[in-house]
Amino acid sequence: MQTVNKLVAHYKDGRVFKGFTRDFVPAKPSFHLASVANQDFVKEIVLDELKALFFVKDFSGDPSYEPKQDFSAISTAPGKKLKVKFQDGEVLLGTTQAFHRDKTGFFLYPADPACNIQRAFVINSALESVEIIGQGT
Repeated sequence: MQTVNKLVAHYKDGRVFKGFTRDFVPAKPSFHLASVANQDFVKEIVLDELKALFFVKDFSGDPSYEPKQDFSAISTAPGKKLKVKFQDGEVLLGTTQAFHRDKTGFFLYPADPACNIQRAFVINSALESVEIIGQGT
């Protein structure tokens, strides 16, 4: 049985689309997202149009929650610790097992495990900068 992922697609132009998918594959240029509001409405999502794809615990989250902006909660996590800055100014801290600028994107696991994001697929073309923090393991 395939896993159904809860996703929030953030576009480079600021649009947001929330839904469920069974066919996201990072190596493919697009996938399908069934809307949270109406699961009969399925939208094709093109990765190159996105800023990032957030795999979330729940769709509502806690708008008042301020994620921790350090690595104290995951100080021994494997992988490279990164600080990514998007072209729109948003900054995310997290770890990754594989960061390659020549690929479409990479998975980033948040530095704050208490936040609503389980992991994000960050689109390289939406980034302003990437900073490797420390050595990682």
